[in-house]
This record gives sequence, C-alpha cells and structure tokens, in this order.
Amino acid sequence: MQKNVILVTGGAGFIGCHVAKRLIELGHDVVIVDNFNPYYDPSLKEARIATLLKDLPFTLYRNDIQDEHAMRKIFDRHKPNLLCHQAAQAGVRYATQDPFAYGQSNLMGTLTLLELAREFQVQGIVMASSSSVYGDAAHYPVKETDVTDQPISLYAATKRSCELIAYSYHHLYNLPITCLRYFTVYGPWGRPDMAIFSFTKAAIEGKPINVYGQGEMARDFTYIDDIVDGVIKALQVNLPWAVLNLGRGNAEPLMHMIQLVEQATGEHLEKRFLDMQPGDVKQTFADASLAKERLSWEPHTRLDEGVAAFVAWYKKYYGA
Repeated sequence: MQKNVILVTGGAGFIGCHVAKRLIELGHDVVIVDNFNPYYDPSLKEARIATLLKDLPFTLYRNDIQDEHAMRKIFDRHKPNLLCHQAAQAGVRYATQDPFAYGQSNLMGTLTLLELAREFQVQGIVMASSSSVYGDAAHYPVKETDVTDQPISLYAATKRSCELIAYSYHHLYNLPITCLRYFTVYGPWGRPDMAIFSFTKAAIEGKPINVYGQGEMARDFTYIDDIVDGVIKALQVNLPWAVLNLGRGNAEPLMHMIQLVEQATGEHLEKRFLDMQPGDVKQTFADASLAKERLSWEPHTRLDEGVAAFVAWYKKYYGA
C-alpha cells in the first residue's frame, strides 16, 4: 500500500484511535478529526490520543464532522486521498434519550463527509457500520444479504441509512466505498458504556451488575486488534463497493463473558437479572466468510485472551 493521506474521523474514539495508530505506524500521513463529545468522559478520549499516539506524527482537529465549513477547510488543506470514517454517535440505549444526536452526527455528519469526498475526489472510503442493522434476525449467523429493513433501535436505523446513502454516492459518483458491520468490539481503551467495561468496574469496586435479558443474551465479541486488521485490509484492497461483516463468527453467551471477567479480576460478581432493554437484540452472530474471501481477513483473538487483556488495561489505567 503506497503512502496515503488518510482522514480518520472519530480518531479519538475506541476503534478510530487504534486504527489511526496502525496507519501511522504503516507510514501514512494521518489527519484525525474528533469533536470529543461528552457522551462519555472526554478524558478517556484525550488519554487515548496522548498514550496510543505518543511520539507518533499526526494532525488533530477538534471539529464536528457536521460542520461543513470546518470540514471543507480540512479537506482543502490536506487533500486526503482515503477516508476512514469511524465517527458516530454510538450506543443503542442512549438513542431513546437524545435521538437528535444520532440524526445530526450519523446522518448529517456522514452526508457532509460523502459530499466533500465526492468534491475532493477521494479515492477510497471505509465506513463503520454495525451489527445492529440486523435487528432481531430470523436466523443466525447473519449474512450481508439478509434483510435489514426492520431496525429495532434508532441507532441501527441511522447506521443502515448511512449504508444506503453511501451506496447512492458510490452509484452516482463512482466512489469506492466499503461499509464494515462491526460485531460487539471490545478491548483495551474501550468505551465505558460497553458491558465488559461496566462488569470489570463493578467487579473491582465490589458492586452488583445488571444482567439484561435474564442472562440469556449472546454476543459475537470481536477483539479490537482483529477489527483494526479488517479496517486496514479494507483500506488496502479498496473495493468498488462492499458491505462486510467483521465478527469472530461465534455467539458467546453473555454469562460466559461475565465468568471470564470474574476469573481475570479474581472477584465474584453479584448479578441482578433483568428483562431486555428497548432496542437491544438477544444475540449477535456473524457469518464473516465474505470478509475472509474479499479481504483475506481472519480474526485471531479468543474471548478469554481478549477479556484478560482488557482487565489488565483497566487495572493499569485506573490504578486498581
């Protein structure tokens, strides 16, 4: 892969910062845009940038991707030839509290970027999508060809909408775009609203946890390093158009992940079993054969390895 100027949106986020690090280490010129919004503690985002990207060369802009004027100046100044779009208002449950944040960031932000990518003739785009687009699927594992027109959360609806908008830009302007549907990404520097984060925090602080779905939920937990591999490969291969699942292809019971957190922390978790929350799905389970075929992508990290790595990071970061 030749040296590129790559714009990484959401580059202070969990996935975005890890991707930016890998791209810089591969020798690319990386421009990061992030608005450091307060959906969760911005100090974690600041720490990712300060720690993961320490002593590495990059350019950082503290802007919102919806701000067409600010984004135009960035495109004009740096002329990125690749766009790695990771920025989004995340979280299924928060969408019931602030739905407009999802319309503004996910829809208007993505539309702004695609319009500028068209205008500035960006040569390839990789966009973050989500396993949530499948909703409560009729069968598992889910394939990219499955019907995705019944999202059960606003977050899912915006992510699927972004895929549709992206396809129209590909069709109209011949923009090469790959949309990657991530499956329950976890690992060091992860988001505080993710289950593994809250379970680890509770274990160390000796507090009970809420286990939704009466403990019967399952997730295709996919480790951050494996996701980063997929993003990098998607940028390198630069397919004309693709929607691809990035998941381990393993529906792990949530209770198993909780047991692994208990093992890694050496603490027993008191569990409060509750019903499903609005917008949640009972399980995620990817058929990732298309990503393996088209990107030569292969996830390698087992759940026990990944949980241990996360807990070790958490203890070090929080001095636990």
